[in-house]
Amino acid sequence: MNIIQREVKLEPANNQRLISLCGPHNDNLKQIENRLGVEINQRDNGFVVIGDEANVEACQSILQSLYEQTLYVNYVIDVKPEQVHLAIIESGILTESKENLLINSLQNNGKLVSIKTKSGVIKPRTPNQAKYINNIFEHDITFGIGPAGTGKTFLAVATAVDALEKQYVRRILLTRPAVEAGEKLGFLPGDLSQKVDPYLRPLYDALFEMLGFERVEKLIEKNIIEVAPLAYMRGRTLNDAFIILDESQNTTIEQMKMFLTRIGFNSKAVVTGDVTQIDLPRNQTSGLKHAIEVLSNLDEISLNFFHSEDVVRHPVVASIINAYEQWDTQEQFRLAERRRQRELDKLNNKE
Repeated sequence: MNIIQREVKLEPANNQRLISLCGPHNDNLKQIENRLGVEINQRDNGFVVIGDEANVEACQSILQSLYEQTLYVNYVIDVKPEQVHLAIIESGILTESKENLLINSLQNNGKLVSIKTKSGVIKPRTPNQAKYINNIFEHDITFGIGPAGTGKTFLAVATAVDALEKQYVRRILLTRPAVEAGEKLGFLPGDLSQKVDPYLRPLYDALFEMLGFERVEKLIEKNIIEVAPLAYMRGRTLNDAFIILDESQNTTIEQMKMFLTRIGFNSKAVVTGDVTQIDLPRNQTSGLKHAIEVLSNLDEISLNFFHSEDVVRHPVVASIINAYEQWDTQEQFRLAERRRQRELDKLNNKE
């Protein structure tokens, strides 16, 4: 390791912005130190970073990026721990991938792959996220498949909002199957809207964050944005629309086919799901799994697979996903060994 020491000056000096950057009790700086294995010493707007050369360079970039985020228009805003986490992922240092460092220069039709919303500019944080956005722009139907926290639904909603704002489509339609996640909730009180709203809450949350509560409510009243359970899609033809099917791992084969054949002229569809979290009865095949096999060779359809390194939630989420994947691999190996042993026992009994 090539240990170096580098001084980083953050300009213009502003005490409020520096307090925001460092976080309460310097928690943000401690997070960077722990994740990158560096030492950070601060005095006023000067930071001395000690560590491996590559990590020190990444730390400098992270500090400068976060310092820029402390100022919005003329207001100083707090830097949250999740922003620090995203900045570290975006630096690419943890995966030692040069591709991560080039994320902001990825282009689509001559334009930077970034989406402007009311909440700010939404940028891809990993190469897979950048490719996912590109593929949504370039394909009529795009699948986003991977574990929780990889931005599948959030980025899909962001591109839908972008398309609506630029008048590429006239409406947004968000849907998901109303399947209980391994629980029997029993009778739910209220009208039909109140019964299905809990299942659609993640889609509402993404819309509220990007457009604001009042504007979303107005667009829903005008039917420009429609949030509905998958059962409402049957028999419809959707033209000039951006359609998102979330939690698609809980569709049946028939439901997935029904949804994909709703697509009309000048429409885009994004299908998101996680094949490791299927809540269907054991005797039913997931429509998402089946669609991956059936549609993989169609040029008009893009399949995008996310992995634990694409997770943009708390760092422990990626570790949890890796642990489950490792257990699943070992379990499959154990099952294969049991089947082989049973076959050997049958052959021995026959002899």
